[in-house]
Amino acid sequence: TDTGSQKDRMVAEEEWLRKWETGNIWFHKERGHPLLQKYLDVLLNGRSGLRIFFPLCGKAVEMKWLADMGHRVVGVEVSEKALKEFFVEHSLPFCEEPIPEISGAKKLQTTSGNIALYCCSIYDLSSSIVGKFDGVWDRGALVAVNPCDRQRYVSLMITLMEKNSSYLLVTVSYDPNKHKGPPFYVPESEIKSLFG
Repeated sequence: TDTGSQKDRMVAEEEWLRKWETGNIWFHKERGHPLLQKYLDVLLNGRSGLRIFFPLCGKAVEMKWLADMGHRVVGVEVSEKALKEFFVEHSLPFCEEPIPEISGAKKLQTTSGNIALYCCSIYDLSSSIVGKFDGVWDRGALVAVNPCDRQRYVSLMITLMEKNSSYLLVTVSYDPNKHKGPPFYVPESEIKSLFG
C-alpha cells in the first residue's frame, strides 16, 4: 500500500496542456481502451440511453462509440486542443458556448447534442452545471490527478453520480519507487477508502 515518493508529486495543469500542444500524448489510445469493451456490460448494466461521464476525457474515441450506441456523453478536459481534435477526427459538427458559472470555460457540443465536452478544470464542475450521471468511465483520471487531490476528486465524482450509477475505473499497478508518475500508483486499499 506504500505509494513511495509519489505522495508529494504535483503535476501542474500547464504540464498537461504542454503534453497536448507538443503531441506527447502517450496516454491516448487511438483504438479505444480494451477494458471498456471487456467490461461494457458492467458499465451499462442492461440499461440504454444513459448519461455517461468521461473525467479528464482528452479525445477518447470511446466517447463517440458510446454516443453512437444511443448514450449521452459528457466529458471534461483542460486542453481545448484535445477537445477540438476529437470533433475534427470524428467529423462531428460542433458548436461552442461559454459556461456562465465558470470564468473562461466553454462547452463544445455536437450539433445533435449527444456529446458535450467542457473545457475547464474538473474541479470547477458541479452537478448544478453538468447534472448527474448513470455511468462513469474513469480510464485515466484518478491515476492522473495529483495524489494530494484524490479525496477532492473522488468527493466530486460521488456528487456527480446517480443513485444506481456504475463506475468503471482503470488503475495501473507497479512499484511507485521506480516511476514518478503519472500515471500514479493508487493501491486498492486507497481506492476502497476513497470510494467507500
